[in-house]
Amino acid sequence: MNQARIIRHLDRLALRDNDLQRALELVQYPQPRIRPAGFETLLAAVVSQQISTAAAAAIQRRVRALLPTMDAAALLRLPPGALREAGLSQRKVEYVQGLAEAIAAGHFDPAELDAMDDQAAIRAISALRGFGAWSAEIYLMFSLQRSDIFPAGDLALRIALQQLKGLDAPLNEKQARQLAAAWSPYRSAGSLFLWHYYHGAPA
Repeated sequence: MNQARIIRHLDRLALRDNDLQRALELVQYPQPRIRPAGFETLLAAVVSQQISTAAAAAIQRRVRALLPTMDAAALLRLPPGALREAGLSQRKVEYVQGLAEAIAAGHFDPAELDAMDDQAAIRAISALRGFGAWSAEIYLMFSLQRSDIFPAGDLALRIALQQLKGLDAPLNEKQARQLAAAWSPYRSAGSLFLWHYYHGAPA
């Protein structure tokens, strides 16, 4: 979502949620997070799992340098061991090769996600080995620019929602989704705000 759309959606949420309105006055609006749709972003989602942002960026640069074109066919032509040498774990190598093989075989086409509704697109991505609901929801938010996504599997997002609502007990995924249901159809903007609030709210 672009900045104007984020502001518009959060302003609408603030009219119905006093907690969000107060927090919005405190930390202001988040910046957009936009990533290109397609193979490279899905590959990056695997690379970044369970490692720091800096480490993921370094590995992604090395992988990109290996490929003449950033597509599934080029990845499948890499010599054995190239991805491990670039810094991917053996498990992640299996995941990215599985992604490339699914695309090459025609079992998965990132371009077809545009025509799917949110739940169908999440199911299609989650069916790939190494891609859970969180990875799929993040892709829908940042690459497909869907407006009503709430990645409840994200711990920082749940902590921010707990703080926003002044709750004593941590929230599990089900509880977080239930609370965020009131923000539909603007849950993507609400999610962006929660990440912003997590980093910017006073202790």
